[in-house]
Amino acid sequence: MTVQIAIVGAGPSGCYLAQALGKLRDDIHIDLIDRLPVPYGLVRYGVAPDHQGTKGVVRQFARLFEKQGVGFVGNLRIGDPEHDADLTLAELREFYDVVVLATGLSADRKLGIPGEELDGIFRAGFLTRHWNDHPDEAGRIPGLGRNVVIVGNGNVAIDILRILAKTPHEFEGSDLADTHTQRLSEAGLQTIDIVGRSPADAARFDPVMIRELGKLSATRFVVEDLPPAEDGEDKRLAALRELGEAGASDADKTVTFRFGWVPERATGADGTVSEAHFHKAGGGEELVIACDTLITAIGFDDDRAMDREALLSRAVDAEAGAVEPGLYLAGWFKRGPRGTIPENRADAQELAKRIAADLEAHPPAGDRPGATAIRARFDTVTDYEGWLRIDEAETADVPDGRCRRKLTLVEDMLAAAGAKRETR
Repeated sequence: MTVQIAIVGAGPSGCYLAQALGKLRDDIHIDLIDRLPVPYGLVRYGVAPDHQGTKGVVRQFARLFEKQGVGFVGNLRIGDPEHDADLTLAELREFYDVVVLATGLSADRKLGIPGEELDGIFRAGFLTRHWNDHPDEAGRIPGLGRNVVIVGNGNVAIDILRILAKTPHEFEGSDLADTHTQRLSEAGLQTIDIVGRSPADAARFDPVMIRELGKLSATRFVVEDLPPAEDGEDKRLAALRELGEAGASDADKTVTFRFGWVPERATGADGTVSEAHFHKAGGGEELVIACDTLITAIGFDDDRAMDREALLSRAVDAEAGAVEPGLYLAGWFKRGPRGTIPENRADAQELAKRIAADLEAHPPAGDRPGATAIRARFDTVTDYEGWLRIDEAETADVPDGRCRRKLTLVEDMLAAAGAKRETR
């Protein structure tokens, strides 16, 4: 008997869960399913292009497919047919004994303030996916201006700030396409104001992200709203103080950190943003920053392709991710947009134990067809060998100073995945 397990979402949560399950039982077969023809989700499309060290975790995940027999089924959408899904969740559950949803939360959370839909306002998730050449966003060109306000003070906001502030030569070794560096350079960016609602010692960024900013070559930093220095103070405050003393004397960009300001509204002329308005948290003081670009980086939400709220509402153990025996939720899709990529590993290990215990208590018949039924129904899905051919195409002809030239269209990925198969 082989227990068929489908994990929907081939990003880090799904990969860590497959790792953990493989260590607990040897009578299982796992398929990682993704709506795109390629695996690795957030690592490929969410991690900043200049953080190749973080992206290197895919070498660990590759062993799942190459050494541990995990299958990959790409280019298959699971969920609501109204969101162009190929297969409903109910249909997928007919094929597998266990289904785990690890699709993450990809929709940008809205600020909910007047003026939020003005031209010149962008959301951080869109920008990150665009700079990572995600097929959904590759064709949408953000028109960035010279004076940018970023709302938010988490690691995603710092990623956005760093990409904007870097000079072209500082992307050496990244997979950021030349078209992106050219547009960033042509924008002629001069100022970035990064404004957070929380006080500095409650900001959500990692101090190491702040220290990385101090290495930028053409940027000077101003840090406002800091409390008086104290011995043994919070690491975030220490990193910000160090940053305020860093920066090139001949810098052509100025980055200003501000803390404790609540976004109130965006205003503009002719439909384009020109000012961002804030008020002091807990007080009446107002702050108005002139800008031609406003970027929100305040977290992520469900993309509605799967009815997450309904699943959570009927879960027998929502905290553990157990909807019912045979159906589970993992990663951000389970617990919301909290935690870094490594933190998902501990979460996956706990969920794997829960799934193994449920399988022990409710042994399945072991007669589900798994991916065989999917491949019989869809001749458009990709597999891991197809991903290797896409990977080969993306790394065969890279520009100087880059590690990869991503394919930006699903059609091109599918062609690359299938082209060599015909010649072997």
